[in-house]
Amino acid sequence: MIDNPGRRRICMQALPLLLSTAPGLRAQPAAFPSQPLRLVVGFPAGGPTDVSARLIADSLSRSLGQPVVVDNRPGANATIAAEAVARARPDGYTILMAATNHTINAVLYKSLKFDSQKSFAPITEVAVAPTVLVVNPSFPARTLAEFIALVKASPGKYSYASAGSGGTPHLSAEMFKQLTGTSIVHIPYRGAAPAAADLMGGQVNLYFATLGSVLPQINAGQLRAIAVATPARSKLLPQVPTFAESGLKDFRLDSWYGLLAPAGTPKDIIDRLYTETVKAVNSAAYRQRLEGAGLEPVTDSNPQKFAAQIRDEIATFGKVVRASNLTID
Repeated sequence: MIDNPGRRRICMQALPLLLSTAPGLRAQPAAFPSQPLRLVVGFPAGGPTDVSARLIADSLSRSLGQPVVVDNRPGANATIAAEAVARARPDGYTILMAATNHTINAVLYKSLKFDSQKSFAPITEVAVAPTVLVVNPSFPARTLAEFIALVKASPGKYSYASAGSGGTPHLSAEMFKQLTGTSIVHIPYRGAAPAAADLMGGQVNLYFATLGSVLPQINAGQLRAIAVATPARSKLLPQVPTFAESGLKDFRLDSWYGLLAPAGTPKDIIDRLYTETVKAVNSAAYRQRLEGAGLEPVTDSNPQKFAAQIRDEIATFGKVVRASNLTID
């Protein structure tokens, strides 16, 4: 038999194609994850959202065996980051560290390029920062009842700071106004630090702040906390009564932080990310570092519960925004 090198070469070249198309021999997709992940954050480095993201990223990098890179994309009340993740491939390699702004934005902006619910697959909530009403130490009211009476007696006299229009402190104050029938003037700042600084300096009268952003000032006596918006007293501020204890039972607005993936991300990938994130949230190291930043871990969340929370918050914030006639274009 005459050997034909040309025919042998053609057969060898065709062999990989035949193997790849033969039943049972098709190439299988690599197990998740097979490459680095990107965790997008809609705020600058150093804030509570970024702190939560970096703690989770560090833990996931170790448990998943792949780097998890934090990508800070601040701007437009975190909508730039959310849009980037909504448009990403739904393969689990691009996820969002969202905050309460995510549900507020759904009803505050008239024309977002994504749907805060439908464009994302919830994974889990990971941390929460309670809302706390703080004033300058020289402010005459010491209890919530005294505070409400003082503000009601002089409509429009007192001003409240926020870390920017549309954030949790802004919506907290608007909700408070609706529940108490008070009139206070909004003074928006470019972030929590300048808002707290002007409150300490007496340029503004009060601030519905996230606890993590003012806890050092409270502990140092530079600001005085009147009430905290949690179901029970915060472990980080046990001496301060809740709004419910103080007579305002329907006031509750936490700043939460949680993971979202693009809509359409396969369930097995969502479940893997959830399982590994829960390990991080339940670790003593995570809890200790969170508390140092004025945050508390959330250990009872899951994809279904987080999805319901987002849906319910959008409905709640919608009522507040409509009643206050708030819009941002």
